[in-house]
Amino acid sequence: MIKSYLQAQKSFFVFGLLLLIGVPYSKQVSNANSRYVKLFGTHQALPETPLISSEKNVLLVGIQPYLGKEIINDHKSPSLRLVSNGRNLILKDADGVIRKAKEINIGWRAQQLLNPKVFVRHKIGPFASFESAERLANDLKDKGIESTIAHPLDWEVWVSGDIKMPPAIKSNYQKIKVSKTVSPYLYVNKGKISLKGPISLEAPDGLRWEQGVYLGPFSIQLDAYGSWTLVEHVPIERYLSGVVPYEIGASSPEAALEAQAVLARTWAMANSHRFKVDGYNLCSDTQCQVYKDPSNANLKIKTAIKKTTGQILTWSQKPINTVYHATNGGVMASVDEAWSINQVPYLQMRLDGPKQWTRSVDLPLSNEKYLKSFLFSKSEAFGSDHPLFRWERTIDSSQISQQLNQAQKVGSSFYPNKIEVVRRGSSGRVTSLKIYGKTGSEVLLKLDEIRSVLRELPSTLFVVKEIKEGKWLFSGGGFGHGAGMSQSGAIELAKKGWTTKQILSHYYPKTKYGFLP
Repeated sequence: MIKSYLQAQKSFFVFGLLLLIGVPYSKQVSNANSRYVKLFGTHQALPETPLISSEKNVLLVGIQPYLGKEIINDHKSPSLRLVSNGRNLILKDADGVIRKAKEINIGWRAQQLLNPKVFVRHKIGPFASFESAERLANDLKDKGIESTIAHPLDWEVWVSGDIKMPPAIKSNYQKIKVSKTVSPYLYVNKGKISLKGPISLEAPDGLRWEQGVYLGPFSIQLDAYGSWTLVEHVPIERYLSGVVPYEIGASSPEAALEAQAVLARTWAMANSHRFKVDGYNLCSDTQCQVYKDPSNANLKIKTAIKKTTGQILTWSQKPINTVYHATNGGVMASVDEAWSINQVPYLQMRLDGPKQWTRSVDLPLSNEKYLKSFLFSKSEAFGSDHPLFRWERTIDSSQISQQLNQAQKVGSSFYPNKIEVVRRGSSGRVTSLKIYGKTGSEVLLKLDEIRSVLRELPSTLFVVKEIKEGKWLFSGGGFGHGAGMSQSGAIELAKKGWTTKQILSHYYPKTKYGFLP
C-alpha cells in the first residue's frame, strides 16, 4: 500500500518555493498595481516527492520541519548541521552540486521575487488535532467542497477563496502575498555555494541526529509554507524500531511489544496521507507517532517487529486507525469522545478489567454520581499500577486565563470565575467544558480542545470542583485520549499470559488480524 502510494510520485519539488507572508492583502498590494498580480489558488502547489530508496514499503518521515522559516521576518535562521556516523555523507542538488564530507552545514537566505503571487483562501481552524481537521474536511467534501488539510503551526483546513462557505462554518478569508523565497546554501571553506532543490543526502554509515543514528536516505525538501523539511525515506519495518520502544517501553513483555508493533504499523499505513500537502507521510513527534533513534532498538524490539512483519488490523479490508494511549483509567473511550469524528464499531465505550469487577461498576459513567464512585473507589481494572491511573491537578484562574489566551480563545482581560462540565460521553469523559468569565463572557471547549488548552490535565476523564475562589481541583483517571489500546493494560495482560492476538482482540473487537489483502 505505501509502496504503491509513493511510486506514484514522479518528480521532485519545484525550485525556490515561495514563502507566504500572512499579512492583510491591502497592506501588500496597492490598487495601482494589484491588476498585475495573478491569483494562484489557496497555496503553492508542489509536485510530489519521488521515492529515492530502493527498499520496499517506504515511508517519508519529516524529522525536522520548518527549516529556514525565520528568514522571512529578517531574523537569523539556525543552519542545518548534518554529521556522519562514519563514512562521508553525500549531498547532491539539482544543479549538479555534489558535496562529500563527514559534516555538512546548510544555511538559509531570502530572495525577493520580481513577480509576487497572491493566494486566496478561507482558513478554518486552528484544530487541536489532525483527526478533527479531517472530520471537517470530510464534511465539506460531502457538500461538494474540496479542501486541504495543512499544519503551518496548528492544524488548519484551507478552502479556495472563490467558494461560498456554508454559514454554519466559521472561517477567515485571507489574501496572502508571496514576495520572497527561502533558498538553501552550502557552507564551504572559501564561502557559500547556492543549492537548488531537489536535494538528496546519503549516509552510508548513518546520520547522527538528536542523539541517535538514522540510516536514511534523506531529502531536504520544500513544504507548503515556504520553509524546508529534512525527510527520511525509511522502510516501515525499520521505522517501527524507532516507534515501538518509545511508545510502550523497551522492557515490556513480548506479547505487549508485538501488539504495539502491529498497532504502530497499522497506524502508519492508515495515516500515510497526514502530511500530504507538504510532500511527505508522517512527522516524528506527538502529532503522529513518536519516532526516535531506530538504531537503539534492542533484541526484544527487533524480535517483536520481525514476528509480526507485515501484519496489521483491518476492518472491511482496510487498515484501521489504531489509536492507543498510556492508560485509560479503567474504561475505554468511544472514539467520538476523543475527536470530532464518527463512531466506529471497534472503538466503543467498555470497562477494561476482569468480568467480576466490571459487573460491580454502576453505569452509565456519564452520570456524575456513578463516575465519582468509579474514580474514588478501589479499582481492579487492567493497568491500574500506572502512575497516572488516578491523578489530581489544581489549576487557578491565572493559569487558565493564560492558556486560553495562548490558544487565542480569549483576550488578555478574561478572568475565569466558574467552570462547568456541560456534557460527558458514555465513558464519563468530558466532551464539553464551559469556562465563565467575571464580565459575563464565556468559552466552550470541546473534545481534544480541552486537553490542548488545559495542558496540565492528563485526560478528560475527570470531575472538577472549586476549592476556593479562583482555584479548582480536577480529580481524574487515565493518561491520553482513552480510545483503543491502553498500553499499561496490554502490559498487564501480557504478564497474565494473554497472546498478542488476544490483546488486540480485547482492545479492537471485531477487527481482523493478519496481512492486508
